[in-house]
Amino acid sequence: MLKKVLLFGFAGLAVLAVGILIGHFGIEQDNSPKWLRELSHDVDENFIKNFIAEVDNMKIQENLRELTKVPHMATTAGDEATVEFMLKRWQDKDTGLDAAWREDYRVYLSFPKSDTPNTVTVVNATDDVLYAAREKEKPYGPDQEDPAVVQPYAAYGPAGHARGKLVYANQGKVSDYELLNRTLDLSGTIAIVKYGGAGRGAKAINAAPFGVIGVLVYTDPYDINEGLMSDENETYPHSWYLPPSGVERGSYTTDFGDPLTPYLAAKQDTYRIPEEDINGVPPIPIQPIGFEDAQALICQLGGSAAPDDWQGSFPCTYNFGGPGFSSASSFSNSDVKLDVYNAGELRDSANVMGVIWGSVEPDRYVMYGNHRDSWVHGAIDPSSGTAVMLEITRILGQMVKAGKWRPRRTIIFGSWGAEEFGLIGSAEYTEEYISKLSQRTVAYINVDISVFANATLRASASPIAQNVIFAASKQVQAAGSTSVSVYDNWIKYFNRSSPTYGLIPNVGYLTGAGSDYASFIHYLGITSMDISYTYDRSKTRARIYPAYHTAYDTFDYASKFIDPGFTSHQTVARTAGNVLLRLADSLLLPFNCSDYAESLEEYLSRTVENFEELLKAHGISTEPLKEAVKSFRTAAASLDRVIHSSDLLNETPLKARRINDQLMLLDRAFLDPLAFPNKYGFRHVIWASRSSGVSTFPGLADAVEKAQTTGLKEDWDQAHRHLSIVTQAISGAAHTLTEVHA
Repeated sequence: MLKKVLLFGFAGLAVLAVGILIGHFGIEQDNSPKWLRELSHDVDENFIKNFIAEVDNMKIQENLRELTKVPHMATTAGDEATVEFMLKRWQDKDTGLDAAWREDYRVYLSFPKSDTPNTVTVVNATDDVLYAAREKEKPYGPDQEDPAVVQPYAAYGPAGHARGKLVYANQGKVSDYELLNRTLDLSGTIAIVKYGGAGRGAKAINAAPFGVIGVLVYTDPYDINEGLMSDENETYPHSWYLPPSGVERGSYTTDFGDPLTPYLAAKQDTYRIPEEDINGVPPIPIQPIGFEDAQALICQLGGSAAPDDWQGSFPCTYNFGGPGFSSASSFSNSDVKLDVYNAGELRDSANVMGVIWGSVEPDRYVMYGNHRDSWVHGAIDPSSGTAVMLEITRILGQMVKAGKWRPRRTIIFGSWGAEEFGLIGSAEYTEEYISKLSQRTVAYINVDISVFANATLRASASPIAQNVIFAASKQVQAAGSTSVSVYDNWIKYFNRSSPTYGLIPNVGYLTGAGSDYASFIHYLGITSMDISYTYDRSKTRARIYPAYHTAYDTFDYASKFIDPGFTSHQTVARTAGNVLLRLADSLLLPFNCSDYAESLEEYLSRTVENFEELLKAHGISTEPLKEAVKSFRTAAASLDRVIHSSDLLNETPLKARRINDQLMLLDRAFLDPLAFPNKYGFRHVIWASRSSGVSTFPGLADAVEKAQTTGLKEDWDQAHRHLSIVTQAISGAAHTLTEVHA
């Protein structure tokens, strides 16, 4: 018996020894250094799921409540308090970022005089005041009664005094003034125009050459309120609609960035141009008013009836003006008098910056930003975006502080100052750090107004980023739903047919300068995107949420009418944060250059359809452009094949870095600093702003339409020039996708 036990024991030991030897020699030992193992760090889907679960709508609500306690117009005491609040949150020892700091710029801003308010009056021949427009909006609660609520005014509109007969000029487009001028002599008149159609500043810039000496701007209830006008039961405080005294404030400059330091960061000792040399500002006094005052003026105008498409919701016919008021009006033979006391001054404005350092590629930046300043309380614009950003940084900061996570790439957060005056904070930042940002920035995510309303996602982006937005939106549930994804909900409201994918959500293009993405995409060529939640466009004509830039954009307004429960804010935080994590953590950037090829092909198709015959008639061929777009498609497909055939986890990490650089720098390849000498800050030849109504290559479209109008050879030469610019930009971009693998 003992012998058997010993035999079994020795046999067991032998088996164990063999197992140990097999385990020791048969299992590959990873003796590689830690830094080498970390190079294969990729996005963690479980971490993203945990992040999504952590986003707390009630914390976003409390963020918004804190951010909107007082008005915080740029450089005011309220703004400085918000700077300190952001720093406190981002420097918190438990939930803060690796570092946070403020960066100050000395910028030129425009303000009304608090002791001498701007006025709009109707006066008779003996200067008796027959009517006076409101100087401040009607209060419905303590928010509007706060002494820090600024009078509605046109920032950068010049001080001055204008008196003349009133005329109605629709939206203040050049074509509107041309039509009006065929009927009336506009010399010495004051025009009243409605928002829409032309930019704020352009409404006065367009007017001046026709002899107009002053402009009034209002929001027509047809365009914002579905025609509703009564604050007794129809508008705010009973609904989200704009009340009669509500006035949209805004910047009336056409350029972005500090007006006195073009292409230079506005530091204390930076060279400044003379104030009289500022470009893109109104040359004549201009003042916004509420629609109750606009109705009192427009409904008493004389002259013939304006065209049907100039009419609005007032209970009267909108006439051109005699010029001036009807002879049957109580204002007959009276003038409109406009007294503006705006003044410009240098002020210190701060950006608040925060960073989470990357563990593998700290020299590659993923940027996420939103402006901090508002015209008044700014609950929706911009604090809805800031409230979301603070929730994202709370979760990520907590993970970093606890040692549970660190991104592959560095994440930089920006709370921009003085955006409302012309994207100043972000523009000065890009001008100061142009070299570093150009070389190192992977992408910029902008979430300004995070929630316009609570129906669906809306996104605009460089085409290369479409893929990552789709991936994130498929993983997040739509606001108020437990079964429908953001992606599936989005496709019901905004969709397009893609030759590659079939029916997909429509991602817009960043063709203008509507928010802080402008300097990143247009000036630096950094792939950018803008993400928000918005309303069902089939149910409203509103061009934007009705309380935009007014004293009614408050926490009360946001919590009652825009997003009760803050579930749409939560959804945007989950979606935008998901995009951020994928860009920061993926081994290979989640970009798709073939999606760019599809957009270029779409633009080419519209060029051929609208302009090819016109160009051909003047000896200009579009064949080189067609070949360039074709070569880009070939190059994109080639890079796609390289990506799909690569095993990047087991290949040299330099290969992933090399491909990532090609993807990261693609938008930079479309920059041409000389393409648009008259468009400040616009260097991206695909997405620059355009005046043409044809959605295609902007420089080419504008040049062809101008040449078509004038018929001048030099203008057709400019069309040829812009055709060559865009052709060579596309061809050059194609080479950046192929040369490494040639």
